[in-house]
Amino acid sequence: MNKKTIKDVDVNGKRGLVRVDFNVPMEAGRVTDDRRIRAALPTIQYLLDHGAAVVLMSHLGRPKDAPDPKFAMGPVAGRLSALLGRPVKKLDDCVGPAVEAAAKAMQPGDVILLENTRFHPEEKKNDPDFSARLAALGELYVNDAFGSAHRAHASTVGVTDTLRPAVAGFLMEKELAYLGKALAEPAPPFIAIMGGAKISDKIGVIENLLGQVDSLLIGGGMANTFFAAQGLAVGTSLVEAEALDTAKKLLADHSAKLILPVDCVVATEFKNEAAAKVVPVDEVPEGWMILDIGPATIAHFANRLAAAKTVVWNGPMGVFEFPRFAEGTFAVAKALAGLTEATTIIGGGDSAAAVEQAGLAEKMSHISTGGGASLEFLEGKTLPGVAALDDK
Repeated sequence: MNKKTIKDVDVNGKRGLVRVDFNVPMEAGRVTDDRRIRAALPTIQYLLDHGAAVVLMSHLGRPKDAPDPKFAMGPVAGRLSALLGRPVKKLDDCVGPAVEAAAKAMQPGDVILLENTRFHPEEKKNDPDFSARLAALGELYVNDAFGSAHRAHASTVGVTDTLRPAVAGFLMEKELAYLGKALAEPAPPFIAIMGGAKISDKIGVIENLLGQVDSLLIGGGMANTFFAAQGLAVGTSLVEAEALDTAKKLLADHSAKLILPVDCVVATEFKNEAAAKVVPVDEVPEGWMILDIGPATIAHFANRLAAAKTVVWNGPMGVFEFPRFAEGTFAVAKALAGLTEATTIIGGGDSAAAVEQAGLAEKMSHISTGGGASLEFLEGKTLPGVAALDDK
């Protein structure tokens, strides 16, 4: 973490333009999970406590490059106001004369939330003119949106062309510190757990981690492709045919480090109520599909994890959306929760959701707020939103 943070600059009497990640789930105009809003509170509160006015900007959902009431920020402003215990003024746009006038009229302690930045196609294009119009709203820039740091958009990168200082917020600092330390100086044994459906999404991460970990445990749909690469029959299980050669090469080059399941839960069809049973991985019946790791694999993985001092986990072990096929994923979460001497890092996305569902979030050292960003970071890629910030 060689980037300046809000503690390295004088914010008193200044307007802080803060990129947050308020891309939260909504239902019927209501925020159904405010974790991401709560994660940004320490940064917002610090700025307010130190005499700044705060202009917040975020995207929400995937609007089609135009205003869409379904993705408007009103409900987010309401929730943030309740959490902060002070009014949050939501504007009808994120650029334009009315927005500039509202920003210029701000007093220390005021909080404004701009409308969804993705209502403008220029946001994702990192358009210089649009970036400059956003930048004009602040006197310093703070990026606290790790979940969007892998995107070179106007609100994450372009604004820094004209607005300095550009520094990290506390959430960004925490993400970079945990993930950075895991890669740069992990306490051994260092174990990574990779799950989810596809190898192709995570080839770069797997290859980068294999050079550093003591072992890499593989579960989820991606394990099926490894089984197929070994010549095993996997019934009607999801297999990435185009990734078979990659899987073969990884198995040939890293057989000692790659730990695959030894048994699995198979079902007759892809639904919670399907007939299911546990079989060894080399005895998957024709017409059945693998939907979770089995009890012997759970024990095998838990045994491997018992001595770990650093663990990074990304991706579920099975179709955990179906309660009957969630056991493997929840068992891994329980195993990590029991590692009181280890640093346990959950790489966002489905793994974070699983840890929350299992009620074990408090037992983890760090749960990343950015699935895609944490994957790219673990792959060793430079995140544009981080690179754009001022160095210490």
